[in-house]
Amino acid sequence: MKVKLEVVVMAAFLILAIAGAPRAGVNPGDTITKDQADKVADLVSPGNLILVKQGMTMKIVPSDRLEWPPPYKSATEKYSPQVTLAPDGALKGYSAGLPFPLVDANDPQAALKVMWNFSYRPLYTDDAISKNVEIASYKPGSTAADPVEHFTIGNVGFYNNTGRTEVNPIPTDPEAKNSGIRYRFGAYPFLEPAEMRGFGFIRYRSLDPKVEDNSWMMNPRTRHTRRASASELSDVFGLLDTAAGGGSGGAGTYASNLDPDSFFGFAAKIEDFNYKFLGEKPMLAVVNAENSPAKACPTDGGRTICPENWEMRRLYVIEADAKQASAIAAGASIPKRIFYIDSEGWFITASDQYDRDGKLWKTIATFNAYRDRPVPDARVAIWPFKRMFQTALVDEDVTNGFSTVVLSPGVETDEHESWYINMGLATENFFNPVAMSNAAH
Repeated sequence: MKVKLEVVVMAAFLILAIAGAPRAGVNPGDTITKDQADKVADLVSPGNLILVKQGMTMKIVPSDRLEWPPPYKSATEKYSPQVTLAPDGALKGYSAGLPFPLVDANDPQAALKVMWNFSYRPLYTDDAISKNVEIASYKPGSTAADPVEHFTIGNVGFYNNTGRTEVNPIPTDPEAKNSGIRYRFGAYPFLEPAEMRGFGFIRYRSLDPKVEDNSWMMNPRTRHTRRASASELSDVFGLLDTAAGGGSGGAGTYASNLDPDSFFGFAAKIEDFNYKFLGEKPMLAVVNAENSPAKACPTDGGRTICPENWEMRRLYVIEADAKQASAIAAGASIPKRIFYIDSEGWFITASDQYDRDGKLWKTIATFNAYRDRPVPDARVAIWPFKRMFQTALVDEDVTNGFSTVVLSPGVETDEHESWYINMGLATENFFNPVAMSNAAH
């Protein structure tokens, strides 16, 4: 296994050497403006190229390595030899670390292995809390200081029962066997706008590929928590309509592109999609963000983040198509997505989303950092090694230019440390629907 990881490291050096070479006239030190968008036409996704053309300025910097946290690397060495894929694509024998350290592009199961690696990526292995996450929506012609809508979420949190590497119990919480829950996710309470104050949702992901997520939503108008269907988490309008008390008025009142299935680039159940391996490609991505909090782009009215550091990376390009039965059952609003996944950090750097007619509909760009603290002046959230985390996400409807920007940390709060990763702060109680209801009151 040590030999295998040495091969992985050597391959990473080769990848970065290739990625760092000058390509298509783009070199470290260059600044790409909308007038120079053609220079990066082959180096970003088609959807992200639209963002550049509308004004998202890019600063090109040298490529760097992303080291895994030492506990995650050790877990990969120990456990990955026992991991396999079942005939139905389910993961077998997984305990912790990266399931598949080596992915062969010629492997018929390469796409699925990449997706499982993404699902168990080294970003948040045990638990995480992000405080005062801000979400702002913009339309063409608006300014960064004047969004169409502005949301603040008090807490966004995860708790993983499997794949744990830093906080006891390691590597598996006994609850995984007892309850069959793989992980819990929660986002609540919404603090603004005033009409949504108290809104939130909780989501449980099952280990069983045949069991869909269990979800609950807190309705701020009725002041009651209710069970939510999978379709409400795959379509932003379902979430907003629920918050408004039902009916189409909710979608018009709360303007946003973001759907819970697109958090962090992709948050739907892996088993609900078929995957195609479209290749490996040197492309630009933000993995070493300079700014935290991220800065709204002044050259496109705040619709993206800029200028920010973009570097050449080796990305896996994966197509995800909703399985017909699952899509019908869940009411999937995004039947096709194309992911661009970093081959070292294993997070999604970009995602283009297509409508039912196969036309490009939305694009996501993620902005990620790699350091030992979320902000330079952090006093609590300081880790003993560098780790990866997301500073911002842009989700734009490219058919009309309407954009939603997620900031973690946000800019309007005194709590700027934001990310508390693998520090044991996300406890089971946070993911209790009763706790969500109490927070709303």
